[in-house]
Amino acid sequence: MTSLRGARDRARVEVTAAIKDEARKQLAAEGAAKLSLRAVARELGMVSSALYRYFPSRDDLLTALIIDAYDAVGAAAESALAAAPPPSSGTRSVHVARWTAVCSAVRAWAIAHPHEYALIYGSPVPGYSAPRDTVGPAARVGMALISVARDAYNTTGLALPPLDPALRPEAERMAAELAPDLPPAAALAFVAAWAQLFGLISFEVFGQFHRLVGERDAFFARAATRLAHEVGLAERP
Repeated sequence: MTSLRGARDRARVEVTAAIKDEARKQLAAEGAAKLSLRAVARELGMVSSALYRYFPSRDDLLTALIIDAYDAVGAAAESALAAAPPPSSGTRSVHVARWTAVCSAVRAWAIAHPHEYALIYGSPVPGYSAPRDTVGPAARVGMALISVARDAYNTTGLALPPLDPALRPEAERMAAELAPDLPPAAALAFVAAWAQLFGLISFEVFGQFHRLVGERDAFFARAATRLAHEVGLAERP
């Protein structure tokens, strides 16, 4: 009985992977809004009722693809951070290098997987509302970047300008939610830098830099370094 159950489990994993792979092909060809369970089933030679046993609705399949994408880009960010120089040296340049390593890994993943990137950072899918299951995976990149700021705060400190009193309540709310162990000014700067990072990547992935930015690697490296300064990892130039 155990071996039979193991075979069934392996078969389910294989079929689930095949469904997701076909769904990703549809994302690339038609976009998320046109993702169809019936079309996926047809391409796989399955009847729709069989596919529904794996994903009861289009939204369930979308959620699985979204979680996979967030986990993949999050894993890329975490791997880059793990391979970066350790923060123990206590130099500001190390913190900047760690930050830019994470940013560059996210950009590289986005360029290599534009359709999955578009699914999670592009236009919302009409009629779809992401469940809470997506929150943890979606936070992985941000948590990797926050860990860089935390390490800097605990070693060299953060070089941040005084916090605008008008923004203090907002900054305190952000800090309580994202990083209670960091000063409110750091949380405010981080959210702004996070948004700018994905703005840069989205402009590149979605073709907004066409015929405008030629040396994109160097351009991005400089921009990511500037963001490191904005979050206080080094003195602003």
